[in-house]
Amino acid sequence: MAGRDLKTPRILIAGGGTGGHIIPALSVARELVARHGAEVLFVGTARGMESRLVPEAGFRLELIEIGPLNQVSLATKLRTLAGLPLSLVACSRIIREFSADVVFGVGGYASGPAMGAAILRGVPTMAFEPNAVPGMANRLVGRWVRAAAVNFPPAMKWFRNAEVTGIPVRPEFFSVAAPALESPPHLLIFGGSQGARIFNTLMPPLAPALLEAVPGLTLLHQAGARSADATREAYAASGADPRRWRVEAFLDNMAERFAAAHLVMARSGASTVAELAAAGKPSLLIPFAAAADDHQRSNAEVMVSAGAAVMLEERQLGQSGLLVETLEGLLADPARLLVMAAKARQQGRPGAAERIADRLVELARSSEM
Repeated sequence: MAGRDLKTPRILIAGGGTGGHIIPALSVARELVARHGAEVLFVGTARGMESRLVPEAGFRLELIEIGPLNQVSLATKLRTLAGLPLSLVACSRIIREFSADVVFGVGGYASGPAMGAAILRGVPTMAFEPNAVPGMANRLVGRWVRAAAVNFPPAMKWFRNAEVTGIPVRPEFFSVAAPALESPPHLLIFGGSQGARIFNTLMPPLAPALLEAVPGLTLLHQAGARSADATREAYAASGADPRRWRVEAFLDNMAERFAAAHLVMARSGASTVAELAAAGKPSLLIPFAAAADDHQRSNAEVMVSAGAAVMLEERQLGQSGLLVETLEGLLADPARLLVMAAKARQQGRPGAAERIADRLVELARSSEM
């Protein structure tokens, strides 16, 4: 690679699977191109969201065959392990043909083989970890990477040369203003792009009691495309005042939705938590109990420790009246919500995409020396 123009770093971004991995990676890729004139190539799998989102964003994508290792059957693990050598060879070929200066692993199926191939070839590597507890791919390569960008301080111990950069979040979240104190309380129930089944099941029958307990309260419930109609029907059947609740399949302009909410009830995936922090939103977090390595609970615990959120675990939701009692206690205490909002904003990290891109280019420059 000696003699190549140092103004054109070549960055290979590996991984994906979920939006929590690939959406921040795309933000970093855009910064690499816009601010550094870099050439960027993605490596992923056909089963992940990267197979759609990366080409839509205008970036090249190479696909490899690799399956899961975590929280799967023994037979699936054996198939994945048997295919691992071929995936390493495929990644090594892609790295060589692209002449990658740095490989950036963002977690997910393709991240492990690509990072492993880069380490074996002596190509600098950098890991991105959005969760408080790293996924399996990042745990396996953490001690070998040259650098790491993490969202939560507890994740630093798993990596060499880790820096708390935060997760790239759209700029509009950082300019979200708090709703007026005198305005009626508004609760946003956000289940993610697919909705949260437990929210869709639990909240409609509880709505009458909650609306009675909190005068003037209104609810906006994002239920996901597959469940929106059934959730809407369940609210209607509960007898809750239809003027005070609304169910939507999807929510556009999430920063605006956050701005209108006095409190957000949500899962605690890394991207959701990062957006809550950027927007300075107090939250009731209910971690997805089946999340790999229980990482959503760890994410929520960081926000609870900071004073920015309250957490209820799924197993607690069966306790009679606990969810309504918790929501009522928060919504009826504006002063507490203001404190939680300020604590949440302290956890926000603007400029994450820019800092990650800068560090990748620093690694690329060092590989030329």
